[in-house]
Amino acid sequence: MKQLVLAIMLCVGTLSMVHAQKLDKFGADLGKKSLMGKEIRIPYTDLTSYFGFIKPGSTPDEVKGGKKMYYIYVWIPIAAPEIGIRMISPVPDGTKPSGTDYVSADYTANASDTKSFFDTWVTFERAEGIFKLEDVAAKAKSATWTKIESNDDSSEMPAQPSGSKYNSLMRITSDTSNPAKSIVMGLYRIGFTTYKTGEVQGSFLAQMGAPIKLPGVLVAIKPEELVKK
Repeated sequence: MKQLVLAIMLCVGTLSMVHAQKLDKFGADLGKKSLMGKEIRIPYTDLTSYFGFIKPGSTPDEVKGGKKMYYIYVWIPIAAPEIGIRMISPVPDGTKPSGTDYVSADYTANASDTKSFFDTWVTFERAEGIFKLEDVAAKAKSATWTKIESNDDSSEMPAQPSGSKYNSLMRITSDTSNPAKSIVMGLYRIGFTTYKTGEVQGSFLAQMGAPIKLPGVLVAIKPEELVKK
């Protein structure tokens, strides 16, 4: 009898872990409804996924406020009414890149490491004055970046292996009356680090969603690589 109870407990624990790591569909704020006290969102029509891995001791793109910052650069070809950004670490069990996803070389090389993760903290910024893709390589390094939004912890995101809900999510509604909050054609970057000062290491999945199709979205780890795509 004790063995049977133990087996049941192990099964329940395994199911709970799988559920905790499951990444649900990414839904938009636009068109959000409340049904019986629960928020219902229509999934983003356009979803761009980036699978990455930060090796221990990696050199960051920038040190800002004492934190090691890493960036994913994004070219958005047309104005968008809303942009959603979410990041989860480690990449959830069973989640694999598809043929249309962006996959870093470090993620491929470290695919066997499914345990390393970090407490995600993300920002979304726009480069001022870059409205043509051909200008990115020459102007990105000297550009002024405007922070549009940031997020540390989101209760909507699955818990990390530690049990804490330290993954990140933000939805940004474009405000055409406020240039700092409008989502227009141009160069953007998703910045990420760990909330506490320290090492960023392990696998992650970053996703950017939009409620309309954004043909021509490009993603790269360096701005000059966008022009090559």
